[in-house]
Amino acid sequence: MSEKLFYLKPNVVIEPLVDRWYAWPHLISPATAARNISGRHLKIMNSYIQAPHVHAAAVKNPKLLGGPFMDLPQGSMQEVKNLREQTQTNHKDLLEFSDAITALEKLLKSHVKGYSLEPLYDKVPEILKGYVELVYDLNNNPSFRFFEHLLYASEFYKPSMQSFSFWITNNDQRPFVLSTPRVDSNDVLHLNIPFNSTFIDALSEMRRTPKALTDLKAQVTLTPEQEKLFETFFTDEAPPAYKKYEGDKLRMRYFGHACILVETKDVNILIDPIISYYGYYSDVSRFSDMDLPDVIDYVLITHNHQDHILFETLLPLRHKIKNLVIPKSTSGALQDPNLKLMFKSLGFKNVVEIDEMEPMEFPDCTLTGIPFIGEHSDLNIHSKVCHHARVGDFTMLFVADSCNVTPQLYEHVHRQMGDVDIIFLGMECDGAPLTWLYGPLLSEDLPRDMDNSRRLAGSNYEKGIALVNVFKPKEVYVYAMGQEPWLEFISSLKYTPESNPIVASDKLVNECLSRGIVSERLFGEKELLYHYTAGQQTLSLQEAETAELLETV
Repeated sequence: MSEKLFYLKPNVVIEPLVDRWYAWPHLISPATAARNISGRHLKIMNSYIQAPHVHAAAVKNPKLLGGPFMDLPQGSMQEVKNLREQTQTNHKDLLEFSDAITALEKLLKSHVKGYSLEPLYDKVPEILKGYVELVYDLNNNPSFRFFEHLLYASEFYKPSMQSFSFWITNNDQRPFVLSTPRVDSNDVLHLNIPFNSTFIDALSEMRRTPKALTDLKAQVTLTPEQEKLFETFFTDEAPPAYKKYEGDKLRMRYFGHACILVETKDVNILIDPIISYYGYYSDVSRFSDMDLPDVIDYVLITHNHQDHILFETLLPLRHKIKNLVIPKSTSGALQDPNLKLMFKSLGFKNVVEIDEMEPMEFPDCTLTGIPFIGEHSDLNIHSKVCHHARVGDFTMLFVADSCNVTPQLYEHVHRQMGDVDIIFLGMECDGAPLTWLYGPLLSEDLPRDMDNSRRLAGSNYEKGIALVNVFKPKEVYVYAMGQEPWLEFISSLKYTPESNPIVASDKLVNECLSRGIVSERLFGEKELLYHYTAGQQTLSLQEAETAELLETV
């Protein structure tokens, strides 16, 4: 008798962790991981142990959402103490590595500017020797860069720190994950599995394809108690059948935040995947991973922030992705870890780097990287790019969180690329200060006024409408606002009608509408259909229906 086949339930969370902290890109690259362990994790744990009541009060205050406060159940003190002790014991080398970075920066600052850096190599902390190059910029400011390939091959890259927690969710609620580690819970299965494990591919395939549990269980070690919990994650009930798009139009589906799925009958493109789970009630309609194709031709990544590179979505999709298109970066700078090295280490196969103004010709589409300024607090970061996509004669511009601080940039781009049919523009124009994300990488405290002046902010109304003026789109959609409830655990954003990003985006949408440009701020889910006949003017479905009606009249 054949073994019974099961599906993975659509609301099983597959949460990747590094040392029990939520996995995001700066916890993968060895150098940024070392800095975050010392400058974020230990600081938060020490603060919690000293004053847990402060953290308990802070997480109840909406104004402090996203702050460095642990949102843990009562009685978690001993687990936090244990985690701190394990961190200090198991990662002495990474803590020493982080201290060495601080020492190296002090060494460079004390050096007489302009003279050869060669004598300093002997003074580089021993743990960093052979992993860094000392360099000047053209104004004789000394700095250094990492040989990141060598770091990934060293003892400082530790897949043993990687693990997954699995549980069944019935809502979108989760603590802000960058400041709250995962502690043990009776309904959560925690398995020490590296991110590149094929177990995650086999498990994720079961959302659509039923399999026997015997082979799956053989890939991991489970205690009897774990096995019992593991079996609750599966069902013999088939999920809603996925129907491949076979229409003659170009279809776009908005999945929330900066995630857009572009489909024709021949090709599909997924931008900045952040996908909601399926199988529980919510008053906000949404597409889920049940609405994704069985094979994804191109996944496009705009930049290296946790709300655009979400491993919780990307790792379970890995088995579906044919081409992962990422911004190119080889700077070796601490603040700009190499994305190709990162994704390769995580088991992604066909990772394709795209550079600024570099067209990539594929049989079914053309992708071009567009310069991206802003939202990185003036740090010298190369791993960011907007995406211009052409399918047939239909053109799309995904600007994500780019801040149009110098409109002349996009005037130069326009001379090469021409007008576009549709623009997706992020307008989170307040943004957190530099230290909210990059603080652990800094070796010295930044004065508060400087910190607040350097924001992780996108375009406001003036900058956004200047972009519209340049590219003359037929349609403009504001997205990447972090408003969807399934994003709050990673974005920490909550707006009111009076919030600056809402006011600014309302103004832009209304101005576009007054000009006859179709416009909307996206939220939840949205489906758009477009004609894209080669060699003819493209019209949105809405415009095409209006034209046909006028012809009939």
